[in-house]
Order: sequence, then structure tokens, then C-alpha cells
Amino acid sequence: MHIERLKPSHAAEYRQMMLEAYELCPDAFTSSVAERAELPLSWWEARLGDDPLPLEIVLGAFTDDRLAGVAGLSFEIREKVRHKATLFGMYVPGPFRQRGVGKLLMQSALEYAQTRPGVKLVKLTVTQGNHAAQSLYEKYGFESFGLEPYAISVGSGYAAKVHMWCDIGVASDPAATQSKIARK
Repeated sequence: MHIERLKPSHAAEYRQMMLEAYELCPDAFTSSVAERAELPLSWWEARLGDDPLPLEIVLGAFTDDRLAGVAGLSFEIREKVRHKATLFGMYVPGPFRQRGVGKLLMQSALEYAQTRPGVKLVKLTVTQGNHAAQSLYEKYGFESFGLEPYAISVGSGYAAKVHMWCDIGVASDPAATQSKIARK
């Protein structure tokens, strides 16, 4: 298994995977399958552009040349918040779960964020009650800092989102991350 930055040539496969994610896990994403399905392939290609310092990047995990999972990072451009990145759209399809794909994507996303000039932290949201995802994030040094009730509308109900952040200076040092987790 290996991780690589997705390119516009991966757009169709990436689109297919994300539409599956939005359909099977509607409470995990702020986008819906309906709104993303109507976007042209060119939108997906643009998201995967090859800018050397992109505003968004999507990493893909590949096994036997098949896309096995994805995770995205978006970077702030406004002066006062340039030190933050946001992890988005992390998804590992059922057949690839429990095989270390999520861990490899998290590690790679944090390592990439550390290469960006001035970026000090990565933030994300996770649906309240998604213990597997929240546990994975905590293993990589993410800490909760708030709960947003009614964060998204799903069907006839609502889902809350846990807001989390990670100091990527600490995340780069596994011993420091383990020490931080042990203190909890």
C-alpha cells in the first residue's frame, strides 16, 4: 500500500468513491450525494489540480493500483488564519477498513501539513458518536475543543459535530504524541 497526491487523472475514481461515501455515511459529511453528483467531472479535476502550493490537496491510499481511501487538506490564505489547515473528506470503503488505511492516510496528511510554511495546526470535525474515527484522530494527537449541536441536517434529523485540533509540531514527534495521549 502506498499514499500519493491525487491528480486530475484520478478524478473519476475519486468522484465515485466520494459519492459512495456521501450515500453510505450521510452523517459523516457536510456534502450530500445529490449536490455532489450534479457537479461536472471538471469540478473534481480542479480539486485535484497540480499546483505546487495548492489551497486543497487530496491524498489517496492505493493497494494493487486500486484507490483504497482518501483524505483531504485545505489551507487558509487569509493572513490571520494561515497557520491552520483543515482535514476533510476522509473515507475508507468497507473492504479496506481494518487494514491500516486510515492510519496511513492520517500520518501522511499530518506529514504533508508539516511541510507547508507557517502551518501550525490541523483541525477537523467528526460526527458525535463516530467512536472509531474519533479514536483514530486522538491517536494522532487530536483533541476535542467543542461540540456543535445540529451541525448538519440528515434526513429528518440532525447530527452534532465534535470539533478537534492537533498541534502538528507535537504530532511530528511520536513520543510527544504518546505522552500527550497518556496524560488524558
